[in-house]
Amino acid sequence: MNVRVSLVAAARSSSLLAERFDDDRPLDHSGWQAVELAAHGLVRLGAADLRYCSPTPRSRATGAALGYAPLAQPALRECDMGRWRGLTLAEVTTREPAAVDAWLADPGCAPHGGESLLAFITRIGCWLDTRPADDGGAIVAVAEPSVVRAALVYALKAPPLTYWNVDVRPLAAVTLTGWAGRWHLSLQAPV
Repeated sequence: MNVRVSLVAAARSSSLLAERFDDDRPLDHSGWQAVELAAHGLVRLGAADLRYCSPTPRSRATGAALGYAPLAQPALRECDMGRWRGLTLAEVTTREPAAVDAWLADPGCAPHGGESLLAFITRIGCWLDTRPADDGGAIVAVAEPSVVRAALVYALKAPPLTYWNVDVRPLAAVTLTGWAGRWHLSLQAPV
């Protein structure tokens, strides 16, 4: 039994340097424009049997703007960043440089008091592995780029620190095919 899970990264709600941990800001004007420009290549994914999104405002807005009418999935939330929530990486690095170094080096470490990178990747992997596997079934999920990164690391059985080497741009799409514990990356040419 195979299932096809297409993951679409939510549009951006701020510039890259202004991004914050657990950022719950809605799409800004440039985010809405980016969705309009990318829609022609992403709308077809809305024909999926099941349509989900992260519970963040920008994921829900991106999914709605693409016509997916997605169901918010709490399991697809971003990594819980504890006391770093709402801060930029630059702010946290200034306040707690040793903690940031530990967080980047050890996937089991959670110096912020939230969720470790390893726990985050495992949570996203559990969500992926519990998708209903009907032969030929299709799922689309609009999620934060961090969630897409975690899903890719899990699906490819890559070491957790690989997470830092995966770049997921806003509105990028990737498809995983397979079933629980056996996922394949499927890169397709744009339509």
